[in-house]
Amino acid sequence: MHDDPALDDYNWPTCAAGPETGPRSHQLWTDELDRLVCRPCEDKTSARIAELPALFRQLNTTATLMRGARRSGGGSSGSKTPPIPPRLEVLALVGPGGVAARLQAIEDSWRVALGWVIQARSDGQRVFASWRTDPTRAVPEHAQFLLNNLPWAVERYESVGQDIDDLRRLHAECTAIVNDEQKPGRVQIGVCPGQLEDALCGQPLTARADSHRVHCSTCDSRWETLGEWRELRAAQERVIAEAAGVAA
Repeated sequence: MHDDPALDDYNWPTCAAGPETGPRSHQLWTDELDRLVCRPCEDKTSARIAELPALFRQLNTTATLMRGARRSGGGSSGSKTPPIPPRLEVLALVGPGGVAARLQAIEDSWRVALGWVIQARSDGQRVFASWRTDPTRAVPEHAQFLLNNLPWAVERYESVGQDIDDLRRLHAECTAIVNDEQKPGRVQIGVCPGQLEDALCGQPLTARADSHRVHCSTCDSRWETLGEWRELRAAQERVIAEAAGVAA
């Protein structure tokens, strides 16, 4: 929230980076009104960018690329055992279109916005420096460019919110694989008992196996505590009972 109660009725600017989780954004403070992104989101984005080169190096190893491969020791160069198929989710990040390409796309958009020349041939095809064709060398270079120019982007670049969201998702994908995290499943927990213009919302609700928070994307109803979960169940039971009474 902003820090000036006298301006409660004012449509206060919100952070372009959006929330870390959930659909609700947050307002800028009065000393951030010359910015598009709040300082905490800038700091988090800077930390994520700084970590990406090391995450990429960990992803781009045989042990990570090969499903079930040992992380250290063992193995024989003369083994007749067929190679283990590579992990496609890792190849998607270390190969063409992966981390390097996604960082380059953001860098290129910033260069265009800054008015900096991007080299191209007469036919319009991009001319790449030699390091840009090698993801191992390119990722640290792209990351350094983004770190250097992030202060400009959070103050002046109108599309910075989407880029920060892309960086957030890229960092999460890399971290999940490096840490061998399993994506928690979702379970169906009935329909939403909320109201939309005097009518039942009825949107099917799901919950993550590792979280007790439930959010309806249709009517924006939320249930986050154990007591609210009980209220949700009671409301769903009332909806079922009313439906059964009407049917009878």
